[in-house]
Amino acid sequence: MLMPGMNQSAVRRVNTSVILRALAVSAGPVTLAELAEQVGLSRRTIELIMDSLVDAGWVSELERVRTSGCAGRPARRYELRADHALLAAVRITTLDVSAVVADVRGRMVGRAYRPLRAYQDPQATLDDAAALVLEALDDAGGSADRLRAGAIASGGAIDDDGVVRRLVHTTCWEGVHLPEELGRRIRMPWFADNDTNLGALAERWRGVAGDHDNVVWAMLGNRTGLGILIRGEVHRGLDGAAGEIVEAVSLPAGSVEDRPVAGLTSPDPERRRVALGRFDAARAGDATALAEVGEFVENIASILTTLSWTVAPSLIVLGGGLEDAADVLLPRVRETMRGARTPAVMLRATVLGSDAPLVGAVKLALDHMDTELFGPLVPRA
Repeated sequence: MLMPGMNQSAVRRVNTSVILRALAVSAGPVTLAELAEQVGLSRRTIELIMDSLVDAGWVSELERVRTSGCAGRPARRYELRADHALLAAVRITTLDVSAVVADVRGRMVGRAYRPLRAYQDPQATLDDAAALVLEALDDAGGSADRLRAGAIASGGAIDDDGVVRRLVHTTCWEGVHLPEELGRRIRMPWFADNDTNLGALAERWRGVAGDHDNVVWAMLGNRTGLGILIRGEVHRGLDGAAGEIVEAVSLPAGSVEDRPVAGLTSPDPERRRVALGRFDAARAGDATALAEVGEFVENIASILTTLSWTVAPSLIVLGGGLEDAADVLLPRVRETMRGARTPAVMLRATVLGSDAPLVGAVKLALDHMDTELFGPLVPRA
């Protein structure tokens, strides 16, 4: 992979990073031939890099196994040592903060949770987040030297650098540079994005959207936001504002946010409990609860109909808590959208639950996997 203006050492570093990413997402051991097909590099280039990765402890070379019916020497097989380095992911809501530690295959190996002391105080909140990462690291049985990078999932419009540009109902977070702030507390590279963007990223990686490139991940109700993938990439828009429809006064995004059923997407456990109770009542045929659900469905379908004719995704995923009433919501929203003669957009519920933004944050960190951040030292040519 030769790029104009890059010397041979820089090219090798980039190639090593590409191979590391390929190993991280592989389902199991891979051969040189399989890697060559995946990354588009020559077998000899890959072989040299794999030798350096083995020497650095990142990769194990497995016992050769002859493929049935094949003559000649068995192929060399390699597997990433997923526990060689660890990643951190943090999610901040208005009420609490969650943190996980994952290996470089994205497997969560430690987690921690705590209510926030004061969301309106960004510095105190980020102190809480940093302390929680260390708790999750302790839960994972890991050491600080193995923690290589992390990512933050938060609400609001967050720009490409991880700066909060706008957050509904408060200005105290505006201008906060999330990666820099957590980087001062835990000294390693950090990245940041909106939690619904990361929900969409997670869904395509580990959820129900793996077979789609153009996806919307929708959280609608007490908390409202959209994560948008176009051609498999997060569409963030100007200053990260894409999907922040709660700010769009011309859309009915906030018109039901105080209804009991809308509490499905609230971070407040009591509001969620009430919402789940209203859906239980609707399942039992309670007329008042059914009317509340009907109003909520009309609100959701109205927003998704607009999306169907603007973003025009092939799949919309309901998440952020809506999945807990998927059996009630999905058939009704589908029927309402069909009645509106929308394009044939598929509608599914997330299977990742409340972990979706955290899973997406792990993926965000993995997408930045680079030898400058993760090692190993690459011999200079």
